[in-house]
Amino acid sequence: MLEGSFLSHLVELRTRMIRILGVLLIGFIPCAFFARELYTVLAQPLLEKLPQGGQMIATDVATPFFVPMKVAMMMAFVITLPHTLYQIWAFVAPGLYSNEKRMALPLVIGTSLLFFTGMAFAYFAALPVVFEFITYFAPEGVAVMTDISKYLSFVLSMFMAFGVTFEVPVFVIVLVRAGVITIEKLKEIRPYVIVGAFIIAAIFTPPDVISQFMLAIPLCLLYEVGIFIAALMIKKRNKVIHSDTSPESKQAASEQKDSSKD
Repeated sequence: MLEGSFLSHLVELRTRMIRILGVLLIGFIPCAFFARELYTVLAQPLLEKLPQGGQMIATDVATPFFVPMKVAMMMAFVITLPHTLYQIWAFVAPGLYSNEKRMALPLVIGTSLLFFTGMAFAYFAALPVVFEFITYFAPEGVAVMTDISKYLSFVLSMFMAFGVTFEVPVFVIVLVRAGVITIEKLKEIRPYVIVGAFIIAAIFTPPDVISQFMLAIPLCLLYEVGIFIAALMIKKRNKVIHSDTSPESKQAASEQKDSSKD
């Protein structure tokens, strides 16, 4: 019986994976036709800041083909992410309790939106500042020419750094709801979180103060947002528990039970 259940889960997992990869492939095909245009859009923050005569270059033979294809695959992943999350949700939902289901779906949606918000913040706010700083300090007579593969790696690392940073409220809420840490403890360790935010910013951003502040300050603010939302959720849960255990609720339940007997 256990072996049959395990095999059925493997079959279900394989089905979900095939659907995810199939839809990803379908999304990749139209993106591949516009791969060059997609890379141009991705490179726009740097192209706008390049000095006169500056340009992007490709140092490997196959780089002009593979790098735009990577961008197309990344865009296809972003476009098909709702379907991917739905398939993951459909696979794990049967094993969750009803209260876990109610919490899981908003967390999945919130996590996705926050991650995309972090990427958008990096693209529209952080990257222009970073490239402005880099090109400004280029010595006289030095032509600024960035390899397109190196640029893609740099941008993806910035997207990951800001995307994960914007997930801080979700991490805080999950830790509080799971009972791992209390609201009071989160407030108590606030100074250490601020110091850690600037250390993380110094690691994942270029060595300029502005871009480091642009990562550290949102991290600190989102930490406070997570504490605020978690406190509201705890307060609401305690209010529901109190109302369920109050004498009035007990009396109403008793009257309902007596009426059902009649």
